[in-house]
Amino acid sequence: MRVVTGPTDRVVVVGAGLGGLACALHLAAAGRQVTVVEREPIPGGRAGRLSLQGYEFDTGPTVLTMPSLIEEPLAAVGERLADWLELEPLDPAYRAYYPDGSTLDVRTDTVRMAAEISRVCGPREADGYLRFVDFARKLWLLERDHFIGRNLDTPLDLVNLNLLKLLGMGGFRRLHGKVASFLRDPRTQRIFSFQAMYAGLAPHDALAIYAVIAYLDSVAGVYHPKGGMHAVPRALAGAAEKHGVVFRYETTVTSVETANGRATGVITADGERIPADVVVLNPDLPVADRELLPPRRRSRSLQFSPSCVVLHVGSRQAYGKIAHHNIHFGTHWKRTFDEVIRDGLLMSDPSLLVTNPTFTDPSAAPEGRQTYYVLAPTPNLSVGPMDWKTMGQRYADSLIRTLEARGYVGFGDGVEVMRIVTPADWEAQGMAAGTPFAAAHTFSQTGPFRPSNLHPVFPNVVFTGSGTQPGVGVPMVLISGKLAASRVTGASS
Repeated sequence: MRVVTGPTDRVVVVGAGLGGLACALHLAAAGRQVTVVEREPIPGGRAGRLSLQGYEFDTGPTVLTMPSLIEEPLAAVGERLADWLELEPLDPAYRAYYPDGSTLDVRTDTVRMAAEISRVCGPREADGYLRFVDFARKLWLLERDHFIGRNLDTPLDLVNLNLLKLLGMGGFRRLHGKVASFLRDPRTQRIFSFQAMYAGLAPHDALAIYAVIAYLDSVAGVYHPKGGMHAVPRALAGAAEKHGVVFRYETTVTSVETANGRATGVITADGERIPADVVVLNPDLPVADRELLPPRRRSRSLQFSPSCVVLHVGSRQAYGKIAHHNIHFGTHWKRTFDEVIRDGLLMSDPSLLVTNPTFTDPSAAPEGRQTYYVLAPTPNLSVGPMDWKTMGQRYADSLIRTLEARGYVGFGDGVEVMRIVTPADWEAQGMAAGTPFAAAHTFSQTGPFRPSNLHPVFPNVVFTGSGTQPGVGVPMVLISGKLAASRVTGASS
C-alpha cells in the first residue's frame, strides 16, 4: 500500500463531512495532531441541517444503514456509539408503491420479509428472495473485507483468490440479470435494484457487485438517528473534539500551499496560513483538485452520477398510510433510467422517494405539523444542462401534482414552508456536475480505477469522501475516512 511519505505529525483536514470526520477520529487515535477546517458553522458537509420556521430538515442523506461503520471511528478513540447517538430501527425500512396499486413493505427481518413477499407476489417469489439474501450477504462479506475496505493502488491488488470467488458468484454480470435470476416479479426486482441509480447507473448496466447496496439498504437494517441524520456528524465531531481534534468552523480554505513538490499547509479566505505535514481534502474530489491545488497538465475526465431535485416541505398535512421512507415507482422502468442517465431528460413518469421524518421523530416540526423530504432523480449538469433558476419552481409544482395523483391528497394546499434544491444548488455547494452522488460507478471508475485517495503529484495530499475509494453512500464515505487515515499512518486498512 502506498502511504504518505515524510513527516505526518500535523494533519489539516479540509471539510467536516462524514469522510473528514471519520478520518480525523482515526488519525487522533493514532496520535496525530489534527485540525479540521470547515467553511460552515456546523459539521456535516452534505449531511447538514436546515431550519425553517420551526421545521428541521436534513439537507443530505436520509437513509442510515450499517451503524457499525459509525461505531468504528468512535471505537478507535475508545468511545461507545450508544453514548453519542440514539438510533431507532425503522420497520418497515421502506414502503414501496407500484403503478398497479399494490404496496410492499420492505422488512429487514428476513422471515417477515419472506412472508410479505409471499403475500404480495406468491411463495415462489419468497423462496427467490431468501436465495437472493443469502447471495447478497455473502457478496457483502467478501467485498467488505477484500475490496471495499482496502486501499487499492493498482488492478493487481485485486488479483487473488477472492477475485475468483467474486467471479464465481457472478459479481461481474449485470445487476438486473443477476437479481432476475432470483426474483421474477418486476416489483421485487425493482426494490432490490433501484439503488443502482445512486451509483450512477441503470440496473441493466451496473455490475452485480452493486447488489451489496441493496443488501445494506433493504436487508441489513435501516435506522433513524434521534435528531435526524445530522446527529451523526454532530456525534463524530463531538467525540473528535473530546479527543483533541481542533475544529475551525466558519473558515474557508481557498488553496493548499505547496513547496518543493509537497503540501506545506492551507490558506484561508482571510489570508491565514495553517501549517500542515499532511493535508486531507474532504470536498468533492474533482472540485478540490481543480480549485484548491495547483493546476495539473492532465486532469482525468469523469462520468458523473445523476443528480436530483429535493423538496424540503413543512406541512399541515399528515397521511396515515405512509411509512418513514416511501418509494413510489412509475410505470416505466428502463425508460426512466435512459431519460435521466443517457438522454439528459427529466423523468416522464417519475419514480420518487418520499421521506416523512416526523413519522418517527415529531420534534422535527412544530406540534401537529409534518416534514417531508421528496427526492426526484434528474440528469446531472454535464448530461442535462438545464436552466434550473427559471424551471426549479415549475418542476417542484409538477412533482407536487404527481404526489397528489399518487395518493397524497391536498399535498400542495398543506405546504407551509418549502425549500427547493436543484442541480444548480448542488453545483453552487461545490459538487461537480451538480450532483451529490459524485462520479458514477462505471467499471473504469470502480475500485483501483476510481480516483485514488492519494494525490498523484503531491505525496502528502490525501482525499476522502464519495469521489474516491470506495465510493458513494454513507457507509462507503465512512469507510473512505478510515482508508484516508491509513494512507497517513501506514496502518493496514
